[in-house]
Amino acid sequence: MSFTHPTGTRGAKQPGRSFRWMNRLIMGRARRAEGKTMGMDLLVLTTVGRKSGQERQTPLAWFPGPDGSWHVVASAGGAPANPAWYLNLAAHPDQVTVEQAGRKVAVTAEELHGAEREQAWAQIKAAADNFRKYEETTDRLLPVIRLAPR
Repeated sequence: MSFTHPTGTRGAKQPGRSFRWMNRLIMGRARRAEGKTMGMDLLVLTTVGRKSGQERQTPLAWFPGPDGSWHVVASAGGAPANPAWYLNLAAHPDQVTVEQAGRKVAVTAEELHGAEREQAWAQIKAAADNFRKYEETTDRLLPVIRLAPR
């Protein structure tokens, strides 16, 4: 379970305050409704802050992985730095939950590498074109994370 992707040197602006406000609105929908929001399946990821130790919640697009797992991408909209939730996962990969359509599941986070990452990444780009655009915007390799039920 190694989390190894460094930051990049170029990319989109890191999401700011208005993005966090929008995330709060989206989380309610992801918790209540099954189906697509803005064209993507969403879940609410709850992590433990690496510095604060407090729970942090983030709505994320997800893609089906093997055996009922979820794949998520630490894209930060193509920004050069990894999102905070990725750093929290790296610090506490076994203190994570996924919430979706009224169901909360304890999961273990694992970053995909090599051929396994490439296969998942190809499926993600085929399903959601915006991730291909994020990849073109930044010079960092976007981490793909498997969230497997515990």
